[in-house]
Amino acid sequence: MDVAFVIRERLLELGLEQRDLARAAHVTESYISQLLTGKKAPPAPERTDIYDRMDRFLKLRPGELARVAELARTEELKHKLGDRPVPLLPHLRDLVLETCRPEQAKQVRAIIERQSFGELERLVARKLLDVVGLAVDVLHLTAKHLELLGARIESWDVDLATFSLEIVLRRRVAAERVRRFEFVERDAETPQGLQKFLADRSLSGTATPEELAFLTGLRFHGRHPTALYYYRELQNLRDPLHFQ
Repeated sequence: MDVAFVIRERLLELGLEQRDLARAAHVTESYISQLLTGKKAPPAPERTDIYDRMDRFLKLRPGELARVAELARTEELKHKLGDRPVPLLPHLRDLVLETCRPEQAKQVRAIIERQSFGELERLVARKLLDVVGLAVDVLHLTAKHLELLGARIESWDVDLATFSLEIVLRRRVAAERVRRFEFVERDAETPQGLQKFLADRSLSGTATPEELAFLTGLRFHGRHPTALYYYRELQNLRDPLHFQ
């Protein structure tokens, strides 16, 4: 997870626009756009007070964005030095890994530990919270929330090729114990370009479940888009200039 991700999520949750954030943070809308699209790196927390203004506007805990920014900088440094990134939410990660089915645990751990809060960890965490009915942002999880998750989730499994997720609840929690979530088409008609896009982590590695759902819902008649097409379409989705 990085600063841009947290900001985008909160703007969406609160129904706010980038220009509103720019006004509250005392910066230009262009600066916010570049920050959210990765064209401009987030400033070092000790060199600016912009994070404090953003925290207040986005209704985050004081110091939240500065903490995320510092963790991201630490992760980048550790990546350069060849060390593992620091988990953004260590206790949540422990629960996610502990409830993963044993036969997949090693592979899932290798993927999750590459980032402080990467796309697979976000996907699993969100769905675990949804299934047990906890309407809370992952950044605001408490020890009680984690206790409830641990008490209600028996195990989970994911198909890494399609991001299909299966969650099993403990027997005493619900009569319908198994919940399944599909994010990508599984039939043989899935375009080759889409398959290659999903298989190439350098192209699709940062895509969210919502973005993947949009991309896999695209239909073409008599035309065969390439993996690069889907990558460019993903960038178009993220470019605020393309939406009113």
